[in-house]
Amino acid sequence: MRAYRFVTVDVFTDRRFGGNPLAVFPDARGLSDAEMQALAAEFNLSETTFVLPPEDPAHTARVRIFNRQSEMPFAGHPNVGTGFLLAQEGHDREGRLAFEEIAGLVEVVVERDAAGTVRGATIAAPQPLSLGTRFEAGPIAACAGLEATAIRTGGHPPIQAGTGNHFVIAEVAPEALARARPDAGAFRQIAAEHPALEGRVALYLYAREENGDRARMFAPLHGTEEDPATGSAATSLAALLLSLSSEAAARLDIRQGVEMGRPSLLRTTARRAADGIHATVGGGCVPVLRGEALL
Repeated sequence: MRAYRFVTVDVFTDRRFGGNPLAVFPDARGLSDAEMQALAAEFNLSETTFVLPPEDPAHTARVRIFNRQSEMPFAGHPNVGTGFLLAQEGHDREGRLAFEEIAGLVEVVVERDAAGTVRGATIAAPQPLSLGTRFEAGPIAACAGLEATAIRTGGHPPIQAGTGNHFVIAEVAPEALARARPDAGAFRQIAAEHPALEGRVALYLYAREENGDRARMFAPLHGTEEDPATGSAATSLAALLLSLSSEAAARLDIRQGVEMGRPSLLRTTARRAADGIHATVGGGCVPVLRGEALL
């Protein structure tokens, strides 16, 4: 029997049982692809990460990210949480780490308090903003159990956007955000009508409010009815909003998970560069559980 150490971390929060929970296997050497997928399904969290030696010794690690059903090229809270844990265990170099992933290299900056204690991390999305399919308001509203008029299209229509991991992003009225409920049938209809999505329909709704932006993310076709904090969607939103302005850079704080009882705060930045718009997301982390998986 083989034993593999794991740690769970609540990400994008400063208190236990808030934010988005993540399971991290700090040394996944010897695990097969099938075992990683089985462990991710067993934990039944939005994502689980598996840390392996890097292909390039200049980097910190190769990090593989699995949701309940499949491997992901990139995701936000898994990188923030994994960076936090590896820094706690002394693997950062002067407060920085670099993770090799399917979508590219993810750079991590460690956040420490005045006493030097690791409190969180900020990651840079591995790719500049890319935009894809635009959608009519009605079908996207139906995915969230809302009427078409709840979707606000003055800034942009519902649109596929990503910085390494794509989402359908739509602005809604603040009161509608609280009423949203995912409709799996409507999600399946979108997937069937838009084969370019390759079956991936993750809907990120956001509302502009006086005290800051708030968001919710639904991906029922991938086992995530709702996600309490979605870092890769937050970087996509920050980059998208900057693309609609004339500014060179912007900051955006996003609250998520409120309706789930797991309040989260995601701090994002976006900036224009020669190859496009790049974005970061960061936040606090809190360790929760430690143990061993027996295989």
